Amino acid sequence: MINSPEKQEETIFKIALSLVPKVGNKTALELIKYYGNALSIFEHSTLQELCQFSTIKPSSANIILKKKTVARAEKEWIFTQKYAIKILSQEMSEYPKRLRNCYDAPFLLYHKGTNNLNASKIVAIVGTRKPTEKGRAFCEQLVNDLACYNPLIVSGLAYGIDITAHKKCIDLSVPNIGVVAHGLDRIYPQKHKKTAQMIVENGGILTEFLSETEPVPRHFPMRNRIIAGMADAVVVVETATRGGSMITAHIANEYNKDVFAVPGRLDDKLSQGCNHLIKTHRASLLESADDIAYILRWKKQKAGNQKQIFTELNEQERKIIDLLVGQEDVHLDSIINNTGISTSRIASLLLELEFKGLIRAIPGKRFRLI
Repeated sequence: MINSPEKQEETIFKIALSLVPKVGNKTALELIKYYGNALSIFEHSTLQELCQFSTIKPSSANIILKKKTVARAEKEWIFTQKYAIKILSQEMSEYPKRLRNCYDAPFLLYHKGTNNLNASKIVAIVGTRKPTEKGRAFCEQLVNDLACYNPLIVSGLAYGIDITAHKKCIDLSVPNIGVVAHGLDRIYPQKHKKTAQMIVENGGILTEFLSETEPVPRHFPMRNRIIAGMADAVVVVETATRGGSMITAHIANEYNKDVFAVPGRLDDKLSQGCNHLIKTHRASLLESADDIAYILRWKKQKAGNQKQIFTELNEQERKIIDLLVGQEDVHLDSIINNTGISTSRIASLLLELEFKGLIRAIPGKRFRLI
């Protein structure tokens, strides 16, 4: 991996900043905005300036001023270069844009792999570590049926539903990402190391943790928020009423993501979590991949057909599409203001574009390209 000396130095200081106690993701971004870059935080800040930030105490400020975390950051830089690991900060285009929009998005991510983390369609699949045969079969069928939509599948590389989804993706050459709760110098569970190596060939392994970081219990909910945050939708296949899958579903709800749950028998413990999500309107009932495609307004289309649809757009529809290109989503007011289309006309145009499978309405009067 080739980097300019300036980029290398800045990245090292970003890593060093992430290692300072009491400096969380939000404060790190605020510091960089205030000082212009991470290097300036360590080189030009003062104790008085740093303590103006609410979460920074004198002890943390002194760590910055004395550059106590820089040596560890340099060690991590060497590790990432040796093993072709990408360090992604939020301002980079490679950083998952859906995750970036979440209030607690990680300051830095570490990614080993080949896949685009901003695929046009991303689905997270999670579930119990001890699924039934029926649950495994449903998971495999779901991945199989989603494949025609060319999605990126995200899961947590854990036992059970997670690894079932990853292995089926490998079988079908469906791009997939394993998000882990530890550093990239190891794989947990160790049993899944070979699968992880195959995932890297057509996807990747992603984490916010430095090398030498153990998979301790408190890291798994942090891992789960990445799974939820980088996806368009989260699918829960089997789960009890408590556990990591339920945490992921609730986080997805907080992020205003679409959540789907597979229903089951009332007396089945591994269906109780899914049934509860559906009952409390925190998830849509999922029977097949078609349910996801319907809610997310996905369409199976050949490239030629998609090109033909674009050529058939009228001038006002083209204005809307051009405005949405390259954007995560755009508010209705912004569409009206930037296209000059009247309020009375815009609703019918947006609806027509939805019917054509080109855009999708999301909560908060916002729209995005499919």
